[in-house]
Amino acid sequence: MLEVFRRMINDSIRIGLVNDASSLRRLSLLAYNQLAHYDSPSSYKLCSISRAAGILSARKKSLKRGFPTREPYTAKPQLVSCYGFKIRNGGLEIPVSRGKHLRLPLTEHTLAVISQPGVEVRSFTLSRNRLSLSIARDGPMIECVSTVGVDRNLRNLTVGNDEETHHYDLSETVRIASTTIRIVASFKREDTRIRTVLASKYGQRRTARTGDLVHNATKTIVARAVQRREAIVLEEIRGIRRLYRKGNGQTRKYRRRMNGWSFSEAQRQIEYKARWIGLPIIHLSRRETRGSSMTCPRCGERLQSDKRLKRKLWCGSCRMVMDRDRVAAVNLARRGRVRFARSRPPNLIEAQGGAVEAVKGNPMPTVIPGVDAPKLTQPTKS
Repeated sequence: MLEVFRRMINDSIRIGLVNDASSLRRLSLLAYNQLAHYDSPSSYKLCSISRAAGILSARKKSLKRGFPTREPYTAKPQLVSCYGFKIRNGGLEIPVSRGKHLRLPLTEHTLAVISQPGVEVRSFTLSRNRLSLSIARDGPMIECVSTVGVDRNLRNLTVGNDEETHHYDLSETVRIASTTIRIVASFKREDTRIRTVLASKYGQRRTARTGDLVHNATKTIVARAVQRREAIVLEEIRGIRRLYRKGNGQTRKYRRRMNGWSFSEAQRQIEYKARWIGLPIIHLSRRETRGSSMTCPRCGERLQSDKRLKRKLWCGSCRMVMDRDRVAAVNLARRGRVRFARSRPPNLIEAQGGAVEAVKGNPMPTVIPGVDAPKLTQPTKS
């Protein structure tokens, strides 16, 4: 069944390449009838076409950006579907053929999560040794009374506002990345395939270890924000890779270290954890965050830098030395509150002393973008 689904995906991809079709609607009209010879439920045919449309759409985006791409295909046997399955008697029942179902037992943890009120299983992904469930939760939004800014850096996460700030050290992720690069560079294999497999193994190990460190920090950040009823403010830092290219007057070691910084991982974890609980997330644009780490939070003057102070700045007006990461977190929190104030209805400005109505006026979707929903993954017996 897994192999049949893989072949249907590859056939749909070939049909899309021949007819230059990457949209789901057009690919469905072209490929559905040509998949009739496969002995598989019709829901799997539709899901395979949807999977192929996603692969072709990603290829089309890469070509527009000027990146060379090979002819796409899927190699791993798998089964992905959002139709026809049921959660019954502690297991997942999926259709195999007309009137026949396959039952896969679920773990106690998975059953405990999907049995929570408001949780809905959207789809499943089945491979030879793993089962993943995509779930979504529809719950009430938390009414926040304040904001907290999150400043992401290579070696730390700084979270705070006018009341207090917290510093989460992530320097261990830099050490893990440099160690992995040194190990991979020491390989002397002549066989490129073996060298690629070993590099992939250490890369996955690096991702798992750094992800765990970031997870511990983001979990504490979201829990503290929920306890204090504070909306989380994030800055827009996409395109930061352009700052660390060859020819910008930086050393190779410095560029390698900065380009290996997974700044989006912290944002991804904060977003899905906050949305799962119902905590609002505010995304500030580049214009709104310009100069956030160089503006004095007390008087608004531009802070001055000094090589002797390292990551600290001083204000010529206030005559104070401040940590630039904490300054950025406080400024982000303040500019997030400005967004709240602007979004409040006029008739509630006098009635509400806090930013509750402003938060309620900025609803966030309950479904996590990019993956449709958080995934519960458990191994299966092949």
